[in-house]
Amino acid sequence: MKTYLKYSPVLIIILFLTSCSGFNKKNNTINETPTSGNIKIAVDEAYQLLYDTEIYTFESIYANAKINASYKPEGEAFADFMNDSARIVITNRKLTDTEEKVLMSKQIYPKTVKIAIDALAFIINNDNPDTLLQYEQIADIFSGKINKWNQINPKSLLTELNVVFDNTKSCNTRFIKEKFNLKNDFPKNCFAVNTNSDVISYVEKNKNAIGIISVNWISDKDDSISHEFLKKIKVISVSTPGSIDDYYKPYPGNIAEGSYPLTRDVYMINRETFTGLGTGFVSFVAGEKGQRIALKSGLVPATMPVRLITIKSE
Repeated sequence: MKTYLKYSPVLIIILFLTSCSGFNKKNNTINETPTSGNIKIAVDEAYQLLYDTEIYTFESIYANAKINASYKPEGEAFADFMNDSARIVITNRKLTDTEEKVLMSKQIYPKTVKIAIDALAFIINNDNPDTLLQYEQIADIFSGKINKWNQINPKSLLTELNVVFDNTKSCNTRFIKEKFNLKNDFPKNCFAVNTNSDVISYVEKNKNAIGIISVNWISDKDDSISHEFLKKIKVISVSTPGSIDDYYKPYPGNIAEGSYPLTRDVYMINRETFTGLGTGFVSFVAGEKGQRIALKSGLVPATMPVRLITIKSE
């Protein structure tokens, strides 16, 4: 005896829509679009304050979008990206040739978008009066030639000079090694804590310390976290290479015109094989609203002009 199943018109419509819903087994996505869905991204912890704001704004505009950000050192963020635990990775280096080849062997063609120009900020304790550093002195600190404050300023009352990074696997430590062509380990007076906020806390409590952080942690005066951090420390002005007269702080104008010498590009790298929420989020950050957020966070937008204003005293 044959059994016939009777479907209501509503159920037939639902079944039809489900079959055409854009379900992608490979990506395990249902009805994902550039403005809806649920994805994971990996962000270098240096850019946590910036991307907290970018994600909050994006999700406020698109109620059906959920961006789950994991903030961690650069090395761990790339590991998540390569093993498909994160759809997007955000840091200040591009993929290596080896990483690209690995992804392409899996039919994944990553898309890299430059979204901002960032800077390393050197910070000191509020009681330290030495707020100027020559570019060459920074090089000598990391080569081990300078390890005392009186080598920078003979009048300094401070003794040992300690340098504190956020993390041994962070983009900040890698950038310094590449910038100053360091072949060996950092000198013994250099060490790492865990996060950028830990660096700020350490410097706040130690007069002889220099901390190294991303500028976005101390640049947004309307952000309560950034505002509080900025009150705890002072930011060093750095000279241009070869100069002992021209010193600049890591302000957006100085970053944009290249006066501040320790800048780097920030990238979003997307491994999506279709036009999904990751693509939409990258487009948002690279668009007008996202770029204004980057500027407010102390970075220089990559896709919108920055107007430089020179104020002259009479």
